[in-house]
Amino acid sequence: MFKALSDPPFFASCIEGVRDLKAIDATHYSAVLETRIAYLRFKFKANVEITRLSPPEEIEAKVEGTPFGIVGRLTATAKTRLAESGGQTIIHYSIDATLTGKLGSMGQPVLKAKAKDMEKHFTERLFAAFANGGPGTAS
Repeated sequence: MFKALSDPPFFASCIEGVRDLKAIDATHYSAVLETRIAYLRFKFKANVEITRLSPPEEIEAKVEGTPFGIVGRLTATAKTRLAESGGQTIIHYSIDATLTGKLGSMGQPVLKAKAKDMEKHFTERLFAAFANGGPGTAS
């Protein structure tokens, strides 16, 4: 499972709204992230850096992005941890995100709710990919 999750295109396919992922080098990527925060829809140009890749249990990435058409900045850290338990792999995924500029005026409660929503969708998409015999069904 770690092999599949450490594959950036597969990992990105599990995150709602990620488009146009392009490799810059082995640990840096660019992408477009489209999302809805509160009642507004945003599109970000994002740069992703894999900051920690520790097989077979941890992947961490730093995301920095700027929205199209509005002043602001997104910074986030996404962490994925895997643990074996009773012959199954337990996946812990979290996002810690901050918005600045006009986007930041929405407040942390709205942002935290969006991060939790993204975690939920990631889990659902990941489960569906492995349930359907997607990449990485072999650990």
